Amino acid sequence: MSDTGVTMAEPGVLRLAGVLDYRSGPALRKEGKALIAACREPKVVFDCSSVARSTSVGLSLLLGFIRDAQAAGKGWELRGMPDDMRDIAEVYDLDEVLAG
Repeated sequence: MSDTGVTMAEPGVLRLAGVLDYRSGPALRKEGKALIAACREPKVVFDCSSVARSTSVGLSLLLGFIRDAQAAGKGWELRGMPDDMRDIAEVYDLDEVLAG
C-alpha cells in the first residue's frame, strides 16, 4: 500500500490512497481541491481503490471533491469505493448521492 495522498494519477483521475482520517484529511482536502481546479478534463473520476482505511473524514473528502468538480462545471464518477467508506455512506443515506 502506498503512502496516504491524493494525486492526479492520469488526466481526469484523482486517486486517493492510504488512510483517510482526521490526521490526513485537511492536507488531502487542500491538495485535492487544487488538483481538481487544475484539471482540464470535462469529468473527474475519484479513484478510491488505493484507500487502505477510511473514517467519516474520507467520505467528507469525497463530498467536498464532488462539490469542487460541480463548481468547476465538471462531471464526476466514483470508482473503487472500499467497504468501510460504503458502510459509512449507507449509515448517512449518502449511497444514492455517491452513485452520481
